[in-house]
Amino acid sequence: QVQLVESGGGSVQAGGSLRLSCAASGYTYSNTAMAWFRQAPGKEREGVAAINGDGGTHYADSVKGRFTISKDNAKNTLYLQMNSLKPEDTAMYYCAAAYDPHIVVVVADPLGGAEYDYWGQGTQVTVSS
Repeated sequence: QVQLVESGGGSVQAGGSLRLSCAASGYTYSNTAMAWFRQAPGKEREGVAAINGDGGTHYADSVKGRFTISKDNAKNTLYLQMNSLKPEDTAMYYCAAAYDPHIVVVVADPLGGAEYDYWGQGTQVTVSS
């Protein structure tokens, strides 16, 4: 059974940094396309950053140059390094995975969300001004 567990959220002042982690289990991690999404109260979910099974990365325009997505295959963990945080980054952050044990997964719309099969429970990030 595939499980994703996020951690690393918290409260930080504007300009600060946080690193989110997503520990994955139940599948061969290197095959997987994974992504970070966020949802603020009253707003739609948005894709923040994604990394395909082939290693290609994608970022929302709002976080380019500030956030970095990476994964450690040995630890089965996805990361999101968030620097220069802004109050508008405040949201619940979720990791997601698209997994197929037979192929290296490359999703067509990495920040869209529809192609991801598994989701974590989320970790809250709050940025104060």
